[in-house]
Amino acid sequence: MHRLSRSSRRPAAVRQSGLGLRARLRRDRVMLLLVLPGFLFFGVFHYVPLLGNVIVFQDYQPYLGFKESPWVGFGNFAVFAEPAFYGALLNTLKFAVLQLVLFFPAPIGLALLLNSIVSPKIKRFVQSVVYLPHFIGWVILISISQQLIGGTGLLPQLLGDIGLPRVDLMTSPGFFPWLVTLQLIWKDAGWGTIIYLAALLNIDTEHYEAAAIDGADRWRRLWHVTVPGIVPVTLLLLILNLGSILSVGFEQILLQRDAVGADAAEVLDTYVYFHGVLDGQWGPAAAVGLVKGVIGLVLILGANKIAHRFGHEGIYSK
Repeated sequence: MHRLSRSSRRPAAVRQSGLGLRARLRRDRVMLLLVLPGFLFFGVFHYVPLLGNVIVFQDYQPYLGFKESPWVGFGNFAVFAEPAFYGALLNTLKFAVLQLVLFFPAPIGLALLLNSIVSPKIKRFVQSVVYLPHFIGWVILISISQQLIGGTGLLPQLLGDIGLPRVDLMTSPGFFPWLVTLQLIWKDAGWGTIIYLAALLNIDTEHYEAAAIDGADRWRRLWHVTVPGIVPVTLLLLILNLGSILSVGFEQILLQRDAVGADAAEVLDTYVYFHGVLDGQWGPAAAVGLVKGVIGLVLILGANKIAHRFGHEGIYSK
């Protein structure tokens, strides 16, 4: 028998690592073409606009442009001393905490319920029903909310028919944070189950069989097999959500802002829109957006570091 050459005895991964850049691009051209649309999307709409943060340090005027607008240093950061900004920040934190506590676990619980349905036909039907609100625009969804719980909606009429006082939850400032959170759960909880259902399908069925042999009932199998199986995905999504925790739904809140008043509905995004874009205060508006981005980055890095300390990979490895 002929002896194998030294190069042929090398592992394939080692031989491929010696390929030049052009050869690797030719080899991976199909995968690169698949990644290209996503790369262009984030590059054009996320990374290139970061260059516009230069107006944070300018008294930016659109007709003058970046080059001719006068520099003001850190003068635009004086916006953080305005009482209206602190009111918007407080409302934003209220919405953010409610959405983190109520909305984030909703897709997890819904995915566990869907996963427990035995009949494939019923499961597909329920999935279609809970996915549908994601494709409904906020204008339509808020109109439906008005017909259900508004002043002349179904709920106030039922309360009036049984002798109870009518309530208009759509114009209640105290209920507004809960209303926004419930609307968000209604719209996107079903859509958020897709990733969790995929994670549940990746759990080895042998783990359930071994747990059943050991005498574990359904709840113990859920706690000791199912929940640990989706923990990595849950941590990943939690860390990513922390990056946008201060963005609590611009369109949804803007459409209902006049009904409850600015004191209850003004958040950072609407503050930037009204006091920055409409009033032409481009520099202060950009300063608020920049600080939001920095806070999101710090939260992501901090949460990922905590995940590493507990032995999880997070969004990237050490």
